[in-house]
Amino acid sequence: MKQPNIILIMTDQLRGDCLGYAGHPDVKTPYLDTLASTGVVFSRAYSACPSCIAARAALHTGMEQTHHGRVGYKDRISWNYEHTMAGELAQAGYYTQCVGKMHVHPLRNYLGFHNVELHDGNLGAARRHSLSYSESQLSADDYFYWLKQELGITADVNETGIECNSFIARPWIHEEKYHPTNWVTQRSIDFLRRRDPRKPFFLMASYLRPHPPFDAPYYYFDLYNNKELTPPYVGTWETDKYLKRDGRLYDSRTGPSDPELIRQAQVGYYACITHLDHQIGRLILALKEYEVFDNSIILFTSDHGEELCDHHMWRKARPYEGSCHIPMIITAGKNVLPGIVPSSVCRDIVELRDVMPTLLDIAGAEIPDTVDGHSLLPLVRDPGQSLRSWLHGEHAFSEFSNHWIVTKCDKYIWYSSSGEEQYFNLEGDPHELNNLINNPSYQERISELREHLIDSLSGRPEGYTDGKKLIPGRTAVDVLYGFCGE
Repeated sequence: MKQPNIILIMTDQLRGDCLGYAGHPDVKTPYLDTLASTGVVFSRAYSACPSCIAARAALHTGMEQTHHGRVGYKDRISWNYEHTMAGELAQAGYYTQCVGKMHVHPLRNYLGFHNVELHDGNLGAARRHSLSYSESQLSADDYFYWLKQELGITADVNETGIECNSFIARPWIHEEKYHPTNWVTQRSIDFLRRRDPRKPFFLMASYLRPHPPFDAPYYYFDLYNNKELTPPYVGTWETDKYLKRDGRLYDSRTGPSDPELIRQAQVGYYACITHLDHQIGRLILALKEYEVFDNSIILFTSDHGEELCDHHMWRKARPYEGSCHIPMIITAGKNVLPGIVPSSVCRDIVELRDVMPTLLDIAGAEIPDTVDGHSLLPLVRDPGQSLRSWLHGEHAFSEFSNHWIVTKCDKYIWYSSSGEEQYFNLEGDPHELNNLINNPSYQERISELREHLIDSLSGRPEGYTDGKKLIPGRTAVDVLYGFCGE
């Protein structure tokens, strides 16, 4: 059979529950709902190290975090990997193109892609005036370069006055065609025009939104501004200590303490999601017009989620569902993947490391021994199968550094600095409202999950365990030394 085209639609900071097909009461995503209705939804997909750099390392290498070496967020550490998703697909005969976010180092590291049209968003570490010309976003980022050509030398995405991690929201101030979400779609469509029709292609359309700034065009804000929105989920175990301390900071880890600013943040986030959905729809229509849709496979996912004020938290890196639970869909044109059951749901635990082996399997390419992930094609054909029974996640995050074990039905959390533990029964409590760590009925199960974590952390350089028990108070690092050029 002819190798199918592969389209990887990647988003940034999109929660696994903020989609119409996932049953969200407020957010509307008709095009993504369509992909879900024609393919397989992986309802238990996770990002094992939920922030931009570490998550993308798993995506591009197929490795788990202790093998790709990134267990926290640290910019400007070189990416030096023998095998990458795009590089292996290129060797398998694909023309490989990325449009949008890479978030690697150096900025123009192609990671095996034949071509990259780059837009990493507003990266503070890449906007310092002391950087070399080639490492400054003002020159190395294709979208920023184009925007200045179109709107003048001072044009920038921060003209709205919104910082790139802020909960502040306001509509886009330029014509919609200049928005970075539209730019990724437009350049992806232009790739379809320019591609070599004799070769299969791998297109990664890598969108920045709904990562802040929350700056969708006015139309999308208007969809949500006058709606009564479901409030954030706050667990009975949570404290408002940090909210009282940091709730007035525009980029705090808690989000705002003002209820109206919380509502505005929800409006802005949901507006960005529906805007993104419509632009993904525009790309889908182009695939059909260029007559490549029927011989293509689409995989849709995100690097991590957004707490969106759940449990008085903001952004990501935490072990809770808003942060680490992500969307994932695989769908295919009528000429590929025979046997796929439309609207099927797989509840097996899957992770970003599984994307690379899945795409290589689709391409008929050999999967390198360095890859830790599993191909998801067996689950596409039979969603009732299982590839793993549990997953170890983590994130270095100063006093909130955490490790967790998640299964289809529950989650165990250990904070490595303090030693605090939590346990949630996700089947009965999907929003993690009730911490059952001291409930006598669950002690045997908690011990079992704790043992999984001890096994996962054995031999780690931080000294989190002696092989028999967890040891709190150890210093968490963002990059495991010996990796990534360290």
